[in-house]
Amino acid sequence: MRAIHISSLDGPQAVELVDVPAPADPRLVTIEVRAAGVAFPELLQTRGLYQMKPDLPFVPGAEVAGVVTAAPEGSGFAAGDRVAALTMLGGFAEVAQAQPDLTFHLPDEVGFESGAAFTFNYATVYFALVERGHLAEGETVLVHGAAGGIGTAAIQMAKAFGAGKVIGVVSTEAKGEIARAAGADEVVLSDGFLDAVGRASVDVVVDPVGGDRFTDSLRALREHGRLLVIGFTAGAIPEVKVNRLLLGNIGVVGVGWGAYAMSRPGHIGTEWEAMLPHLRSGALDPVLGATYPLAEAAEAIASLETRQVTGKVLLLP
Repeated sequence: MRAIHISSLDGPQAVELVDVPAPADPRLVTIEVRAAGVAFPELLQTRGLYQMKPDLPFVPGAEVAGVVTAAPEGSGFAAGDRVAALTMLGGFAEVAQAQPDLTFHLPDEVGFESGAAFTFNYATVYFALVERGHLAEGETVLVHGAAGGIGTAAIQMAKAFGAGKVIGVVSTEAKGEIARAAGADEVVLSDGFLDAVGRASVDVVVDPVGGDRFTDSLRALREHGRLLVIGFTAGAIPEVKVNRLLLGNIGVVGVGWGAYAMSRPGHIGTEWEAMLPHLRSGALDPVLGATYPLAEAAEAIASLETRQVTGKVLLLP
């Protein structure tokens, strides 16, 4: 089969399209890959900067959708099933394998591209808003980075699980249109966002950005509000003056989905089942970006470097 190899740590342009034997572990679900999601960890892996450091060479790719060609007995899967799966590695290939508990039946009404764009981002924000943030019916949610993959997923998740109003924070007017298309009720620019939304005006802040807007996010929270820390795409890791938490009766909540979910077999399946009705209805609908053939994996990975990408970048083997 054809697959992508990271064979040196010289950046995305050094990845190679190679012919390798198809994986054939009988304990795993074997999938003919129709679409594979490209994410920031793959960019880091090309330089050896990600926490997972497999021996070279290896096939990257953590998130796929496709058709089952073989499955272990008792797994609940059979040849011909349409699935989405977390492969963790090996997804940038014509054939990939995944553990049965990280493989999920893909509804007929959901395309392979959407399936490959769904699980990581949407399970992360489900964990953030529902499991860690305890989102309540009618609450107001503010989402930073609202045009990105996590941001658009958070907008849709908040609406699907009962938020009364969702406010998207973006850096440009063009990105504002993406946030609105994802379902944001209001959109404000990141410069001066606190003046736009007002102090003590929101119940939950979803923050995958960090940086210097963190303190103003705390100021935006009402009493009993929660700031959900998902990441630091701005680069700087902010510090919290805890007297702000005490005086405002507010909380800063860490959201480390990967380590939590991967250490609890079956947990992602529970999250998938909770999200499934909303995936079927279209309430959860991944924003798709550029698509590339497998041979152009270097360009697909490199496109993430500028941080100007909107929607999920995909490889189509």
